[in-house]
Amino acid sequence: MEGEKETMQNGQNTLENSQPTTLSKNAKKKLLKQQKWEAKKAEKKAQTKEQKQKEGERKRKEWEEKLSSCASEEERLKLIESRRELRKERMGKRAEEKEEKTQRLRKAKEFGLNIVIDLGFADLMTDSEIHSLVQQIIYCYAVNRRCASPGHLWLTGCSGEMENQLQRLSGFDRWIIEKESQSYIEALQDQKENLVYLTADSETVLDELDLKKIYIVGGLVDRNRWKGLTMKKANEQGIQTAKLPISSYLKMSSSQCRYSL
Repeated sequence: MEGEKETMQNGQNTLENSQPTTLSKNAKKKLLKQQKWEAKKAEKKAQTKEQKQKEGERKRKEWEEKLSSCASEEERLKLIESRRELRKERMGKRAEEKEEKTQRLRKAKEFGLNIVIDLGFADLMTDSEIHSLVQQIIYCYAVNRRCASPGHLWLTGCSGEMENQLQRLSGFDRWIIEKESQSYIEALQDQKENLVYLTADSETVLDELDLKKIYIVGGLVDRNRWKGLTMKKANEQGIQTAKLPISSYLKMSSSQCRYSL
């Protein structure tokens, strides 16, 4: 009887543990919004892939028609050689542009504006938010790389799952960027007086950029769960803060930008 009672109790506990966690109305709304966004993103990606395939097929047919229209074998060979030369020239131009970008980034390492992305918030983010942050870091690096006068980027607190996801990126090891497992306060302790955390909660408006300063941006995708976090962190560490004059140039339709990625 006792054993039977224990079996029933264990069964009830198992049933209770298997029940899905009830989400709040707000959480359900956010989850649905996220699912719709991901579905739309996947659909757009599939459409782009299909368009590229169609464009590739169109160009292939055009090339085959052009070859078949040649009056002689000699004319056909000349056309093929001309295409090879054009491709070679295009590849050479791309290599030249790539080298120019690389040289600009190397120069920025010595003379450019230092911008730190603080990755010390990974434990506050979900896996999807970390993934979103990684995508934004890729975008930041790509845009900076294209700039005529790029800044010098730092990734501090680059460890754990954050580092794992970044290391999976193709070519990440070749990025011209500082990668520190330490926090910025440890890695740049000898320049603490020059550290400036950019946060919308600061009362100081940043009107001019100073090459002597090191500007920090919070690497935090949080859907506004952690308001005031970067300001609190900077105050506790005793470093300067500033906010960008965004409202002077842009009309914000929603809540004020918090400068976190």
